[in-house]
Amino acid sequence: MKMIRTIVFDIDGTLYDYDSADLAASGAVADYAVQNLGMTDAEFRSALKEASGQLTAAVGKTAASHNRLIRYAFILESASLPLTHAIRMEELYWDTLLEHAVVFEGTKEALEHLKQQGYKLGIGSNMTAYIQYRKLEKFGLLGLFDFIVTSEETGCEKPDPALFLRCAELAGCSPAECMYVGDSLKNDAEGAASAGMTAVLFDAKRTYKRTNDGIIIINCMTELYDLVN
Repeated sequence: MKMIRTIVFDIDGTLYDYDSADLAASGAVADYAVQNLGMTDAEFRSALKEASGQLTAAVGKTAASHNRLIRYAFILESASLPLTHAIRMEELYWDTLLEHAVVFEGTKEALEHLKQQGYKLGIGSNMTAYIQYRKLEKFGLLGLFDFIVTSEETGCEKPDPALFLRCAELAGCSPAECMYVGDSLKNDAEGAASAGMTAVLFDAKRTYKRTNDGIIIINCMTELYDLVN
């Protein structure tokens, strides 16, 4: 194992169970649309899928492509409905997601342990900064990190090496001295490896038996202890 000085983490699906939280949040917004927009659940979800595609086509693979306020506005504009609903829907989505978001077992303990051992800890995430800070604050994890890099800051998204290299820059060390931990094989593990970092695939659902050479698989954050010691 290379000499590791800094450990960088993804957030969604890595520090907490994103899928369950997103399911609850998406359901709450769909219920809002049924009750207030005169849409069926199926109609709203179809419109949201189309709006998401429109936004990505307009802004490309940037942090803005995740902006739910704009997605909801596209739906309302297309249906000639009041834009006041967009703000309510966006707030409902994020408030519900934060309410249902649960940190994976062992994660907080692992981060605290690594911090006590003298490792720098960072975040490298595909998302807008504000909501990522809110998530970390809600989890009680924000104070453990030395730096946070989002695709809003870099203007590009993982697996682009630029985001990983920005993390190394803020850490004050070379990519070779950084370990990156994330749940996406392509965006996180392969992206980090291509930037010269030690890549760790966090697989809470135990989906992977093995992966590309050089990529380490863990199922719980406490497994990091053996990797860095």
